[in-house]
Amino acid sequence: MRVPLTIRDFLRRAVEVFPERVAVIDEPGVVGSLGTLTYREFDARVRGLASALAARGIGVGDRVGIVSPNAAKFLIAYWGVSGYGRVLVPINYRLSRDEVAYIVEHSGTSLLLVDPEFAETFAGVGGVETIVLDGVDDAALFAAAAADEPGPAWEPDEDATASINYTSGTTSRPKGVELTHRNCWVNATVFGWHLGVNDRDVLMHTLPMFHANGWGMPYAATGMGATHVVVRKIVGEEILQRVSEHGVTLACGAPAVWAAVLDAAAVRRDRGESVPGRDQVRIVVAGAPPPSRTVERVETELGWQFNQIYGLTETSPVLTVNRRPKEWDDLPMAEVAKRLAKAGTPAIGVELRTDADGEVLARSNVVFKGYWRQPEETAAALEGGWFHTGDGGVKAGGYLTIMDRKKDVIISGGENVSSIEVEDVLFQHPAVAEVAVIGVPDAKWGETVKALVVVKDGQTVSAEELREFCRERLAHYKCPTSVEFRSELPRTATGKLQKYKLRQPYWEGFERQVN
Repeated sequence: MRVPLTIRDFLRRAVEVFPERVAVIDEPGVVGSLGTLTYREFDARVRGLASALAARGIGVGDRVGIVSPNAAKFLIAYWGVSGYGRVLVPINYRLSRDEVAYIVEHSGTSLLLVDPEFAETFAGVGGVETIVLDGVDDAALFAAAAADEPGPAWEPDEDATASINYTSGTTSRPKGVELTHRNCWVNATVFGWHLGVNDRDVLMHTLPMFHANGWGMPYAATGMGATHVVVRKIVGEEILQRVSEHGVTLACGAPAVWAAVLDAAAVRRDRGESVPGRDQVRIVVAGAPPPSRTVERVETELGWQFNQIYGLTETSPVLTVNRRPKEWDDLPMAEVAKRLAKAGTPAIGVELRTDADGEVLARSNVVFKGYWRQPEETAAALEGGWFHTGDGGVKAGGYLTIMDRKKDVIISGGENVSSIEVEDVLFQHPAVAEVAVIGVPDAKWGETVKALVVVKDGQTVSAEELREFCRERLAHYKCPTSVEFRSELPRTATGKLQKYKLRQPYWEGFERQVN
């Protein structure tokens, strides 16, 4: 017997087994918040959304975009859109209007759902209909369906695209990563298995839901009947309060999230207050390899279990998992932290190897279908039957360590930044003759964006002018945090920039060219 694997499987089990259990606690005091919903109520909203979309003529395979911070309605959209054969396009709300317009147009999005905070910024973007998630404009979309209303018909297809997730890469325009139901199902199941997700878990959404569909953890947690706690903005003390109030046991996020929590915990201790969650919370970190000292502080100062994963949007995303095995129980904490800072071991069902150039290659059921409407880029990424990650790594003793990025990508606070995209903008300034954008170490963000600029003869420009020039044209997280002026930039005989030489001075004392 072969039954298609689709993301609807996770919610179907939750509502059947735990209908009266709290499914989601939405961000309080926010326009459009849904408050607290049981799984029965959550499922009714999901079916209501699916039916409302069908009634508007949005058919199977059509794309529905959403631009929003974390919210219960975002969770509902995972199933109300993808769970009934439509395709969800989660969009980073920190992008500029032009960047969002490109994604809307490139994906062929039919309808765009926009958080009230960004309603004015993205109204009518890309020329498509926009509905604001304010509880009024979207009331018909998110109305609960009757108990006997099944939602629109869809013949389940595990190879159908569930979502198109746009990711910055080596080009100036983001690429649309097509993740199938099978990709998402396998990723969520394996991820949940490795992390021991169970029905007693309370998942706090400290990771943006648009990031590879929350790394797939929303699916895994839902399938086990866990409770979701929505966090809209990352504030260290607020996160600690949620842990205490809701009994949070599980959370995912980039290193910068946990740096904020560590800072807030230190303030609490200075006031003589306790830090909640000791021996209760396990966190999952990805987006950048964390310093071993950060790992040690999470384990000792917070008493939270540290876990790391490595992957890419193209791999749904989990390729490796690093969770402390019993063999490390008697090791000193400093040594454990050093080992946990590695990317980890291949997840179940994942094959990894490195090629002659040291690039990490992967093969698994979690590897994407392809780049939306970009067949040449898809073929290059999947050349030889392996996914080419663009990361340089070393495998030893079953563990993968990421050493460098072969792709021209900077990961700052968990967000991908294309160096080429930033360079393209800086080249538009009339005073810029040459520019190279590189990632340099940063204690808070892991890496931060630095621009090395050669000014045209007879021209003058300040670092702040160039930064402001970028801020007017790019999402702020992509903009250089520092600008350094040079008389020339090192190039090969053929004129190619030698960025590794530019990065070297900033990475002295580091074992790896990533942070």
